[in-house]
Amino acid sequence: MNVKRTVAAAGAGLAVTMAMAMAAAVPAGAATTGAGEPRWQALLDRIVASGAVSAVAEVRDGTRTWRGTSGKARLGGARPAPMDGRFRIGSVTKSFTATVVLQLAGEGKLSLSDSLERWLPGLVAGGSRITVRHLLRHTSGIPEYSTTMFDKWGIPKERFRTWSARELVEMTDGLPREFAPGARYGYSNTNYIVLGMLIEKVTGSSYAAEVGQRILRPLSLRGTFVPGASPEVPGPHAHAYARVTKGGQNVPVDVTRFNPTMAGSAGEIISTTADLNRFFRALFQGRLLRPAQQKEMRDLGTIKEYGLGLEAGPLPCGTAWGHGGGTHGYSTVAFSSADGSRQLALSMTPYSGDPEKAAMTMLIAALCS
Repeated sequence: MNVKRTVAAAGAGLAVTMAMAMAAAVPAGAATTGAGEPRWQALLDRIVASGAVSAVAEVRDGTRTWRGTSGKARLGGARPAPMDGRFRIGSVTKSFTATVVLQLAGEGKLSLSDSLERWLPGLVAGGSRITVRHLLRHTSGIPEYSTTMFDKWGIPKERFRTWSARELVEMTDGLPREFAPGARYGYSNTNYIVLGMLIEKVTGSSYAAEVGQRILRPLSLRGTFVPGASPEVPGPHAHAYARVTKGGQNVPVDVTRFNPTMAGSAGEIISTTADLNRFFRALFQGRLLRPAQQKEMRDLGTIKEYGLGLEAGPLPCGTAWGHGGGTHGYSTVAFSSADGSRQLALSMTPYSGDPEKAAMTMLIAALCS
């Protein structure tokens, strides 16, 4: 989900939506906890009404926390979506990967100006001109590896195949480079697959082990997993769907299960709304990075919308920091105010319509009202 692209549309309807939210009824199966303001539930319900099968969220404002759920765990089912449900966070994984790389930089184990060729010689053409900073900021020019991995409905063609990181990167061999390293911004998941390989080269441990040791365990993120080749979403969760056309009819396909090695260090992590808010609050309050790396992570340079593993979303009240993510039927929004005191973590399972605008409306409300 691109916050910059949709926030304007969401903001235009905020006043009307907030008025509706204050008066809206909570549907059967919805649940709330914490400082239960009716507007949050109504905004969450609006996401489901706009085309999501389910939506779960946690809103934090200082010491106050609200959690809610709307919709069903399965399309056409009766069981509500679980409030503490786990979900695939997609590209929000990049913020975890970037945090580990920046920790290594703070420890003097690598420099952000190091070339890719120094650490992973021969991995990609022109690696001597690509720096670690280029990879983190999506300015390397390395093309996207995944463009041929999906069918026309967005379902993986080899859904349960186990991929190595090197295999994913090698899929870009021979693809044209649209720009020289550092020349401009071009979002590419390949950058973060390479960063996962870099972490392993520098530490001697897998990126998954380093995320666990450096982030998950210190912050007690017990609902967060780096699944590797397991196709399962462990514990309570809402199911995700793709909408395909067969015989002229729209048919839902459950895409909850797949082998996430196809996303790896760019998008494989499974988490919860509470864990994502805890992670970003710790990150923005200086508990995970040293001051120099903390500053560097939010340096946008000339990009204006992407730091080092962080998206910057312009809101009416200032800049939101965090990341959006989308993967095979799951869509995630995890953003905070600059100091981490106000936060929204939201997971939805879109199926029809356009629930993203309603999600952006909730983000603006959570961080600005």
